[in-house]
Amino acid sequence: MRHVVTDADTATTVGSGDVPVLSTPQLIAWMEAETVHAAAPFTAAGQTTVGTALRVEHVRATPVGGKVDVSADPPPSPTGRRLTFRVRAVDDAGRLVATGEIDRAVVDRESFLAAALDPEHPGEAS
Repeated sequence: MRHVVTDADTATTVGSGDVPVLSTPQLIAWMEAETVHAAAPFTAAGQTTVGTALRVEHVRATPVGGKVDVSADPPPSPTGRRLTFRVRAVDDAGRLVATGEIDRAVVDRESFLAAALDPEHPGEAS
C-alpha cells in the first residue's frame, strides 16, 4: 500500500508532536489497515479481525509530499485466533521508516459487536 504524506497526516495536525512530518499515529493507522487486508485469508464467513497489540519503531521522519510504502507479512503458520503480522514502511528512496509487529485476533463479528455494546460488560468483547 503506497501513501503520500499530506498536511492532514502530520504530527502537528494529529496532535502527536509539533513538527510537520508524518505522525506516528497516522503511520500506525496505515500499518493496521494493511494488516486488515493481509488477515482476510484467515477469516471465515461472519468473522473479522481486531487489533490487539502493536510494537512499532518509527525510525525516520517523512516530510509532506513524501511517499511511504507499507507492507504486512502474515504469520507463516498461524494457530488459533491470534495472528501476528510483521509490518514495515519504507520511503520512496527505499529507506526504512518503521518496522514492527501488529497482533490481530480473529473474532465472530456479531458476538464481538454484541459484547462491545453490552452496558453490563463494557470492554469485554472477545
